[in-house]
Amino acid sequence: MPSIWRKKSIKLLLEETGESKGLKRTLTAWSLIALGIGAVIGSGLFVSTATAIADDAGPSVTIAFFVAALGCALSGFSYAELASAIPVSGSAYTYTYATMGELVAWIIGWDLILEYAVGAATVAISWSQYLNNLLVNVLHLPAIPYALSHSPFQHAATGEQGLINLPALIIIVLVSLLLIKGTHESALVNGVIVIIKVSIVILIIVLGWSFINPANHVPYIPAASSYTDEQGFTHKFGGIEGILAAAGTVFFAFIGFDAVSTTAQETINPKRDMPIGILGTLAFCAVLYILFGHVLSGLGSVNDFRTSGKEASVAFAIQRYMPGYGWLAQLVTVALLAGFSSVILAMLMGQSRVFYAMGKDGLLPGYFSTLHPKFHTPYKANIVIMILVGLFAAFVPGTVVGHMSSIGTLFAFILVSVSVIILRKREPNLERQFKAPWVPFIPLLGIAFCGAMIYGLGWTNWLRLFVWLIIGIVIYFGYGRKNSKLR
Repeated sequence: MPSIWRKKSIKLLLEETGESKGLKRTLTAWSLIALGIGAVIGSGLFVSTATAIADDAGPSVTIAFFVAALGCALSGFSYAELASAIPVSGSAYTYTYATMGELVAWIIGWDLILEYAVGAATVAISWSQYLNNLLVNVLHLPAIPYALSHSPFQHAATGEQGLINLPALIIIVLVSLLLIKGTHESALVNGVIVIIKVSIVILIIVLGWSFINPANHVPYIPAASSYTDEQGFTHKFGGIEGILAAAGTVFFAFIGFDAVSTTAQETINPKRDMPIGILGTLAFCAVLYILFGHVLSGLGSVNDFRTSGKEASVAFAIQRYMPGYGWLAQLVTVALLAGFSSVILAMLMGQSRVFYAMGKDGLLPGYFSTLHPKFHTPYKANIVIMILVGLFAAFVPGTVVGHMSSIGTLFAFILVSVSVIILRKREPNLERQFKAPWVPFIPLLGIAFCGAMIYGLGWTNWLRLFVWLIIGIVIYFGYGRKNSKLR
C-alpha cells in the first residue's frame, strides 16, 4: 500500500501560503505571543506549582520550572524551525505530511483532536466550576444550581443529580462565535484576557515578594526523603529526584505553545514571526513561572501546601501570610477564569485550523475547509467543533479522559522533532529563517524528554491513546485514503 506513505511536496505547501482566497493575514509577532501565553497560562500555574512544592521539591520548584522549560524548548526549537520554513495551517499535521507521509499525518491530525478539542472541553468544565466559585466566594451571589452545572453522570453528596453543564456549553458557544467572526477580533479579545490574568499574576509576585519568609527557602533544595500524601501515594521529596519529579508535574503547565504554529497562514510575516511567537511564549512563561514559584514557596511552608488543598493553596497563602491583601486572594479566581477562557480560545482556534488543513487535503470532507465569504475564517469547521466540544463539555465529566490531552500533545511533540531531522536531510536547501540549534542532537533530546513524560503518565493513558489511534486509522482507511487530494 504505497499510497499511504505519499508525501505532500514542500513546493505545493508553499504555494498554498500565497492563495489570495485563503485565510486572512492579520496576526503580528505580539499577537502570536499573546495567543501562546493565552494557551499556556491556565490553572496549571496555580495548581501545579502548589502540587510540586508540596509533593516533590519544596522551594526548589523554581529549578524544576527551569528544567521543564528547557524540556519544552527542545520541542519548541523544532516547532519554530518548521513553522518558519513551512508557514501553513495544520502545525504538526502539515509537517508530518511533508516528511513522513499521509498515514502518519492522519494519525497526528487525529491525535491533535485530543490536545485541542478534548482539551478545550475539559478546560470548559473547569471554567464552569470556577464560575460558581466566583459567584459564591467573590461576588457573594447564589451558585448556579447543581443540575445546571454538572453532567448527568455526576451527583452530589446531598443527593442532587447533574443534568447539563450549562456554563461549560455557553463558554464553548461564545468562543466559537468569536472565532467565526474573525481572527483579528479573536486576537484582540485574547489580548485583553491575557493582560488581565498576567497582571494578576504579576501583582501576586510584586506584592508578595516583601512577605517572603526566608526560613521557608532554607534549605533551598531539601534533603532527599519520601512523603506520603493524604490519598496514600508516596512521593520522592527533595534532592535531585524531587526536582525531576516536580519538573514532570509542572511540565504540563507549559503545554499549549504549539497552538501558535496552527495560525501560520493568518500571520502577516510568518517566516519571521512564528519563531518569535513560539519561543517568546516559552521564554515569557518560564520567567513568570519561576518568579511565581519563588514567591509562593516563600510565602508558606511546605506543610501549608500539603494541608490547605492544592486548588485553594495560593489563595490560602495570600490570606494567611499577606495581611491586608485578602482582595488579592479573590483575584486568583478571576485570574483562573481568565486563564481558562484564553486557553479555550487557543485550543478551539488550533483545532479548527487543523481540520481546515485536513479538509483541504481531502482527508476530511471539504466542508471543513470552507471559508466564510466575509470573515475568511473556517466557519463550518468552527460550527462542527462547537457542537462536538459543546456536547462533550455539557454531558461528560472532565475526569473521564484523564491525561489524554497531555499524552496527545507529547506524541505530537515527538513527531515534530522527527520531522526536523528528516527535513534537514531531505531538503537541505530549503529556506529557513530560523534554524533549530545542534540538529539532530536537540530534536533527539526533545524526543527522549517527551518519551519520558509519556512513560510517566502510566499505562492507562497509553491504552487510551492506542484505542483512540486505532479508531482514527479505521476512519482513515474508510474515508481519508480514498478521498485524498494526492490520490
